[in-house]
Amino acid sequence: MTERSGLLGRMESLDWEKLRGMMNEQGYAVIPNLLDKEQCEQIISTYEQDELFRTTINMARYRFGVGEYKYYQSPLPSLLDQLRAGLYPELARLANVWHQHLGLEANYPDSLPKFLEQCHARGQQRPTPLILRYEAGGYNCLHQDLYGEVYFPFQVVMVLTEQGVDYTGGEFLLVEQRPRAQSRGHAIVIEQGSALIFPTQYRPILGSRGYYRATMRHGVSTINAGVRYSLGIIFHDAT
Repeated sequence: MTERSGLLGRMESLDWEKLRGMMNEQGYAVIPNLLDKEQCEQIISTYEQDELFRTTINMARYRFGVGEYKYYQSPLPSLLDQLRAGLYPELARLANVWHQHLGLEANYPDSLPKFLEQCHARGQQRPTPLILRYEAGGYNCLHQDLYGEVYFPFQVVMVLTEQGVDYTGGEFLLVEQRPRAQSRGHAIVIEQGSALIFPTQYRPILGSRGYYRATMRHGVSTINAGVRYSLGIIFHDAT
C-alpha cells in the first residue's frame, strides 16, 4: 500500500458520525493514530528545510508564549496537502450545520479548492498550515487563529512527538467561554500521530431557548522537559 493510499484510506474510513457527535457534545473530537510514527518523523524533518516556509515566528517576541512556529509556503508538502484536502469535506458539512444553529449563512463549499477560492477573492492568499516547536519552559497563550475576513470554523492539530518519551507537560488547552458564565477548560493529551479537531472561534450549544454561541480559545500548557513538535492544519488562507 502506498503512503498516499494509506493516508487517504484512513481518512475515508473515519467514523464521521461519531466524530460529529463528539464535536456537538463536547466541542472537540480526537482521531487516533491518523499518522504513523514514520510520517510524524517525516514532517518533523521538514523543520530545518527553510525553503519550505514563508515565515518563522518567535513566540516570545510577540508575547504569544515561548516557542517557535513556521508557516509552510505553497506548494505544501504532499502529506500536509493530503491532510488538509482530505479532512475538509466532512468538516465543511458540519460547519454548515453549526452556522445554521447560530443563525449564520451556511455557505462552505464541498471541497477545499472551492473554499480557497473564496479566501483568495478576499485577498487571503498565503497558506496557513504550520509546524510548532517547544522546548522545556515553552508554552502557547490562549488565542484564536483568524487571518482575515474569511475563516473556517474548524482546525486540526496533530502532535508529532510522544508525551512521556520525547517531552513531558505540554497538554493542549481548550477553553470555552459561555455567555454570563465562568469559563470551562479542557486539558487534552494528544497521542503521537493523533489529530484533534476543535473550533476556530465559536461553537453552538443547545440551551433551553435554542442554540447559543460559546467563544473558544486554545493554547498549550508549559512543557516541563524535552521537545514537543506539533502540526497545525488551518483551512483558511491568510491576508
